Parts: sequence; structure tokens; C-alpha cells
Amino acid sequence: QVQLIESGGGLVQAGGSLRLSCAASGRTFSNYIMAWFRQAPGKEREFVSVISRSGHSTSYVDSVKDRFTISRDNAKNIVYLQMNSLKPEDTAVYYCATGSIYSTRPVDFDFWGQGTQVAVSS
Repeated sequence: QVQLIESGGGLVQAGGSLRLSCAASGRTFSNYIMAWFRQAPGKEREFVSVISRSGHSTSYVDSVKDRFTISRDNAKNIVYLQMNSLKPEDTAVYYCATGSIYSTRPVDFDFWGQGTQVAVSS
């Protein structure tokens, strides 16, 4: 059974930083694409970033480019999201997800974590 457990969320002031982690178990981590999505209250789930199996390819939504960095440690089965220069509009529940397709669409990911709350105050 695949499990994804996120951690690292919290409350931070605008301009601050957080690092999210997502620990995976239940299947061979390095065989799958990993991604981060987020969902703010009253809004649809939004793609944030995706990383290839090797970690050599990454993609980001325009609003987080040059501020967020996705990475993965295939030896530890963890994917990270380093978030710098945080803005109030980054406030959301952040979810990690895993799938077989390098995609920005939620439908292409078959397992999800429970989410971790990120709140950025102005």
C-alpha cells in the first residue's frame, strides 16, 4: 500500500521560507514521478511543481518559479519542496502526489498525501 506523508508546513511571515517534505513508502520510489499541488480555501487544487524519476527534470507553475525548488532523495524515499520568499497568496494546503506520467494534471497522479497547511502572513 502506497503511503505519502507530508511534513514541514506552518505559519510564516511574508518573505520567509519553509521546506516541505514528503516521505513515501509502499513501492519503489525511484520508479515514479513526484509532484506537489496546493489548494487554497474555495479554490481548485493547483499544480505547483513536478520532478522526474531521476530528479534531473523539474517544472513549476509560473507563480513560484525562482522561489520554490523541488528535489528528491531516492535513497531516502523523500521529495522536498523548498519555498523561499513566501507570499500571502502561497497560503494553502500543500499535497504531494505520485504517478507514472510527468504531468501537471492532478488526474495523472494516483496516490496523494493528506496535506500540510502553509500559512503566510502579511
